[in-house]
Amino acid sequence: MRMTWDEITDLVHRAQAGDKSAYGELAQRFQPTVYAVALARLRNPAEAQELAQEVFVHVMTKLDQLRDAQCFAGWLRQITVRMAINRLTRRAPVHGAEPEVMEGVAARDNGPLDEMVRREQRTELWDGLRKLKPLDRETLEAFYIHGRSLKQMSREFETPVGTIKRRLHVARNRLKSELEGGRKPRRPRQELACV
Repeated sequence: MRMTWDEITDLVHRAQAGDKSAYGELAQRFQPTVYAVALARLRNPAEAQELAQEVFVHVMTKLDQLRDAQCFAGWLRQITVRMAINRLTRRAPVHGAEPEVMEGVAARDNGPLDEMVRREQRTELWDGLRKLKPLDRETLEAFYIHGRSLKQMSREFETPVGTIKRRLHVARNRLKSELEGGRKPRRPRQELACV
Protein backbone atom coordinates (compact mmCIF):
# COMPACT_ATOMS: atom_id res chain seq x y z
CA MET A 1 0.00 0.00 0.00
CA ARG A 2 1.42 3.38 -1.05
CA MET A 3 1.46 6.19 1.46
CA THR A 4 0.56 9.76 0.65
CA TRP A 5 2.92 12.58 1.51
CA ASP A 6 0.42 13.76 4.12
CA GLU A 7 0.57 10.34 5.79
CA ILE A 8 4.38 10.39 5.72
CA THR A 9 4.43 13.92 7.19
CA ASP A 10 2.05 12.75 9.94
CA LEU A 11 4.31 9.77 10.69
CA VAL A 12 7.34 12.06 10.90
CA HIS A 13 5.55 14.37 13.36
CA ARG A 14 4.46 11.39 15.47
CA ALA A 15 7.98 9.90 15.39
CA GLN A 16 9.47 13.24 16.43
CA ALA A 17 7.06 13.22 19.37
CA GLY A 18 8.46 9.83 20.45
CA ASP A 19 6.03 7.40 18.79
CA LYS A 20 8.24 4.36 18.09
CA SER A 21 5.61 2.59 15.98
CA ALA A 22 5.44 5.65 13.69
CA TYR A 23 9.22 5.57 13.35
CA GLY A 24 9.02 1.84 12.57
CA GLU A 25 6.52 2.54 9.79
CA LEU A 26 8.80 5.21 8.34
CA ALA A 27 11.78 2.85 8.45
CA GLN A 28 9.75 0.10 6.77
CA ARG A 29 8.46 2.48 4.09
CA PHE A 30 11.87 4.01 3.27
CA GLN A 31 14.13 0.97 3.79
CA PRO A 32 14.11 -0.02 0.07
CA THR A 33 15.03 3.53 -0.98
CA VAL A 34 17.83 3.83 1.58
CA TYR A 35 19.17 0.42 0.57
CA ALA A 36 19.07 1.36 -3.15
CA VAL A 37 20.96 4.62 -2.55
CA ALA A 38 23.51 2.82 -0.35
CA LEU A 39 23.96 0.05 -2.93
CA ALA A 40 24.45 2.56 -5.75
CA ARG A 41 27.24 4.20 -3.75
CA LEU A 42 28.90 1.17 -2.16
CA ARG A 43 28.27 -1.45 -4.89
CA ASN A 44 28.21 -4.20 -2.27
CA PRO A 45 24.85 -5.68 -1.14
CA ALA A 46 26.06 -6.73 2.32
CA GLU A 47 27.65 -3.34 3.01
CA ALA A 48 24.58 -1.55 1.66
CA GLN A 49 22.32 -3.54 3.99
CA GLU A 50 24.58 -2.78 6.95
CA LEU A 51 24.71 0.90 6.05
CA ALA A 52 20.91 1.05 5.70
CA GLN A 53 20.59 -0.18 9.28
CA GLU A 54 23.17 2.37 10.47
CA VAL A 55 21.30 5.14 8.65
CA PHE A 56 18.03 4.36 10.43
CA VAL A 57 19.75 4.22 13.82
CA HIS A 58 21.40 7.57 13.07
CA VAL A 59 18.13 9.10 11.80
CA MET A 60 16.31 8.00 14.95
CA THR A 61 18.75 10.04 17.06
CA LYS A 62 18.66 13.08 14.73
CA LEU A 63 14.96 13.18 13.79
CA ASP A 64 14.28 16.06 16.17
CA GLN A 65 16.69 18.19 14.08
CA LEU A 66 14.47 17.92 10.98
CA ARG A 67 12.56 21.22 10.86
CA ASP A 68 10.21 20.52 7.96
CA ALA A 69 8.58 17.09 8.04
CA GLN A 70 7.78 17.39 4.32
CA CYS A 71 11.53 17.30 3.63
CA PHE A 72 11.97 13.90 5.32
CA ALA A 73 12.62 11.89 2.12
CA GLY A 74 15.31 14.27 0.82
CA TRP A 75 16.85 14.63 4.28
CA LEU A 76 17.00 10.84 4.65
CA ARG A 77 18.59 10.48 1.22
CA GLN A 78 21.25 13.11 2.01
CA ILE A 79 22.12 11.34 5.26
CA THR A 80 22.40 8.04 3.38
CA VAL A 81 24.67 9.55 0.72
CA ARG A 82 26.87 11.25 3.34
CA MET A 83 27.22 8.07 5.41
CA ALA A 84 28.01 6.04 2.27
CA ILE A 85 30.70 8.54 1.27
CA ASN A 86 32.13 8.42 4.79
CA ARG A 87 32.24 4.64 4.61
CA LEU A 88 33.98 4.73 1.23
CA THR A 89 36.58 7.23 2.43
CA ARG A 90 37.30 5.11 5.49
CA ARG A 91 37.66 2.04 3.29
CA ALA A 92 40.33 3.51 1.02
CA PRO A 93 41.51 6.99 0.13
CA VAL A 94 40.37 8.28 -3.25
CA HIS A 95 43.21 9.86 -5.19
CA GLY A 96 41.74 9.74 -8.69
CA ALA A 97 41.79 7.02 -11.27
CA GLU A 98 43.86 3.89 -10.82
CA PRO A 99 47.27 4.00 -12.55
CA GLU A 100 46.23 1.20 -14.93
CA VAL A 101 43.31 3.32 -16.15
CA MET A 102 45.51 6.35 -16.64
CA GLU A 103 48.09 4.30 -18.56
CA GLY A 104 45.35 3.29 -21.01
CA VAL A 105 44.73 6.93 -21.96
CA ALA A 106 46.50 7.83 -25.19
CA ALA A 107 49.15 10.48 -24.72
CA ARG A 108 51.56 12.16 -27.10
CA ASP A 109 54.51 11.79 -24.74
CA ASN A 110 54.91 9.85 -21.54
CA GLY A 111 58.09 11.49 -20.31
CA PRO A 112 58.64 12.41 -16.66
CA LEU A 113 57.73 16.05 -17.26
CA ASP A 114 54.44 15.12 -18.97
CA GLU A 115 53.57 12.77 -16.12
CA MET A 116 54.34 15.49 -13.58
CA VAL A 117 52.08 17.98 -15.41
CA ARG A 118 49.23 15.43 -15.61
CA ARG A 119 49.60 14.63 -11.90
CA GLU A 120 49.49 18.34 -11.07
CA GLN A 121 46.38 18.79 -13.22
CA ARG A 122 44.62 15.84 -11.53
CA THR A 123 45.48 17.24 -8.10
CA GLU A 124 44.19 20.66 -9.12
CA LEU A 125 40.96 19.11 -10.40
CA TRP A 126 40.38 17.11 -7.19
CA ASP A 127 41.09 20.24 -5.12
CA GLY A 128 38.53 22.13 -7.20
CA LEU A 129 35.95 19.37 -6.70
CA ARG A 130 36.51 19.43 -2.93
CA LYS A 131 35.76 23.18 -2.85
CA LEU A 132 32.35 22.76 -4.49
CA LYS A 133 29.09 22.46 -2.59
CA PRO A 134 28.19 18.81 -1.83
CA LEU A 135 25.39 18.62 -4.43
CA ASP A 136 27.62 19.99 -7.22
CA ARG A 137 30.47 17.65 -6.25
CA GLU A 138 28.18 14.59 -5.96
CA THR A 139 26.62 15.36 -9.35
CA LEU A 140 29.98 15.67 -11.13
CA GLU A 141 31.44 12.62 -9.37
CA ALA A 142 28.39 10.47 -10.18
CA PHE A 143 28.57 11.34 -13.89
CA TYR A 144 32.29 11.66 -14.59
CA ILE A 145 33.98 9.51 -11.97
CA HIS A 146 31.45 6.76 -11.28
CA GLY A 147 30.16 6.72 -14.88
CA ARG A 148 26.47 6.89 -13.98
CA SER A 149 24.03 7.51 -16.81
CA LEU A 150 21.53 10.36 -16.59
CA LYS A 151 18.76 7.82 -15.92
CA GLN A 152 20.75 6.17 -13.11
CA MET A 153 21.44 9.57 -11.60
CA SER A 154 17.77 10.47 -11.90
CA ARG A 155 16.86 7.39 -9.85
CA GLU A 156 19.71 7.84 -7.37
CA PHE A 157 19.04 11.55 -6.73
CA GLU A 158 15.25 11.05 -7.03
CA THR A 159 15.22 13.94 -9.51
CA PRO A 160 13.99 14.27 -13.13
CA VAL A 161 16.56 13.78 -15.90
CA GLY A 162 16.12 17.39 -17.03
CA THR A 163 17.08 18.61 -13.56
CA ILE A 164 20.13 16.31 -13.58
CA LYS A 165 21.24 17.81 -16.91
CA ARG A 166 20.83 21.31 -15.49
CA ARG A 167 22.76 20.36 -12.33
CA LEU A 168 25.60 18.96 -14.46
CA HIS A 169 25.75 22.16 -16.51
CA VAL A 170 25.74 24.39 -13.42
CA ALA A 171 28.25 22.19 -11.54
CA ARG A 172 30.64 22.15 -14.52
CA ASN A 173 30.52 25.95 -14.71
CA ARG A 174 31.13 26.25 -10.97
CA LEU A 175 34.07 23.84 -11.19
CA LYS A 176 35.46 25.80 -14.13
CA SER A 177 35.18 29.04 -12.12
CA GLU A 178 36.82 27.35 -9.13
CA LEU A 179 39.71 26.10 -11.29
CA GLU A 180 40.15 29.48 -12.97
CA GLY A 181 40.22 31.15 -9.55
CA GLY A 182 43.81 30.06 -8.91
CA ARG A 183 45.28 29.81 -12.34
CA LYS A 184 43.61 28.92 -15.58
CA PRO A 185 43.92 25.19 -16.34
CA ARG A 186 45.47 24.31 -19.67
CA ARG A 187 42.83 21.89 -20.92
CA PRO A 188 39.82 21.84 -18.53
CA ARG A 189 37.59 19.70 -20.75
CA GLN A 190 40.25 17.04 -21.20
CA GLU A 191 41.08 17.11 -17.49
CA LEU A 192 37.44 16.52 -16.55
CA ALA A 193 37.19 13.66 -19.00
CA CYS A 194 40.31 12.04 -17.53
CA VAL A 195 39.09 11.94 -13.94
